[in-house]
Amino acid sequence: MATVSASANKTAQPPTFIWQGKDKSGNKIKGEIVASSLPQAKTLLRTQGVLVSTVRKKSKPLFGGKRKITPADIAVFLRQLATMLKAGVPVVQSFDIVIDGMENPSLREVLRKTKVEIESGSTLASSLRAHPMEFDALVCNLIESGEQSGALEQMLDRIATYKEKTEALKAKLKKAVKYPIAVVCIAIVVTGILLIKVVPVFEELFNGFGAELPAFTRFVLNISEVVQAWWFPALILGFIFSYIFKQAKARSKKFNDFLDETSLKLPIMGDIMNKAVVARYARTLATTFAAGVPLVEALETVARAAGNSVYEKAILQIRDGVTSGTQLQQSMRYAGIFPPMAVQMVAIGEESGALETMLDKVASYYEAEVDNAVDGLTAMLEPLIMSVLGVLVGGLLIAMYLPIFQMGNAI
Repeated sequence: MATVSASANKTAQPPTFIWQGKDKSGNKIKGEIVASSLPQAKTLLRTQGVLVSTVRKKSKPLFGGKRKITPADIAVFLRQLATMLKAGVPVVQSFDIVIDGMENPSLREVLRKTKVEIESGSTLASSLRAHPMEFDALVCNLIESGEQSGALEQMLDRIATYKEKTEALKAKLKKAVKYPIAVVCIAIVVTGILLIKVVPVFEELFNGFGAELPAFTRFVLNISEVVQAWWFPALILGFIFSYIFKQAKARSKKFNDFLDETSLKLPIMGDIMNKAVVARYARTLATTFAAGVPLVEALETVARAAGNSVYEKAILQIRDGVTSGTQLQQSMRYAGIFPPMAVQMVAIGEESGALETMLDKVASYYEAEVDNAVDGLTAMLEPLIMSVLGVLVGGLLIAMYLPIFQMGNAI
């Protein structure tokens, strides 16, 4: 039933109305409200003490799509909501304050719809479940746990911290991957332009010399001729390969499993990926365990949030071990994929009864390791990439000017 309700909410979202009016003091005010119809919008405004003058349905923008809601936006919302609730502000009023200060219009729209659900008597968790694309099952389950335990403010604060840490870790990984790829692409484009546009000009000049060209210059001219003849088919093949890669990644689980396994075995990057997944595992498990979720259920949630199929299988194996009565640290050791330090810290946490604290420390340690590794990789790649670019561009220039220099010496 819950799935059907969420689907119905997703397909029939209530519209937004723009209104103008006066408050109880006679001051002119205006704003937006989400309601199922125009009469309901007027009724809701009257219950809020607004003397309505005009209400009209908000029109959709003619150009441009909606701004994407990012996990960072969700983290900001959760942090602000936790702050409002800690200050003793009621939930509905907290939503009004947060919505007014929210920069992302798409998220504002989602929060307005959520506020309407809460006003109609729904819990925060059930209202957020109507928007699974923005609020995943983990977040909703944790919020529900916080509502049931009477510690919603603390739970929202913890979820916000979890989101912030997770997104910071993802940003570091993207930086490690995107930086060298971007520079390599720029190097390929610059080299291609030189070979296609610049080198042929020199080739025409050399043809008028009537002298034998140096071997290095002939080599570059031959490469230029090949690139001129094949650059367009190569570009088409590149687009085809990119399309096939995206389709395979979107449709094939085996292909994704292969990519996940390969990424962990890459030199340098593989070590960073392993540490990042261990940090995410520890952070997610600490958050769910602190929320009072049983360890077996928490491990199942962590497996889905691992972000790597190799670790997902290992975590499910750990869950099976814990279900059969094996300690968490022993199950982690049997999985054979977790670093010994992480296993030892979990063992200390289990023995001392402070598993949540030790998992937090494991997460913080490996997050710092990823930070240091990415910074070190970037520092190492910068001079290496500059050297490669210098060799490519400098080599082409030397090849083109070498015959001119030789003619100058002969004269």
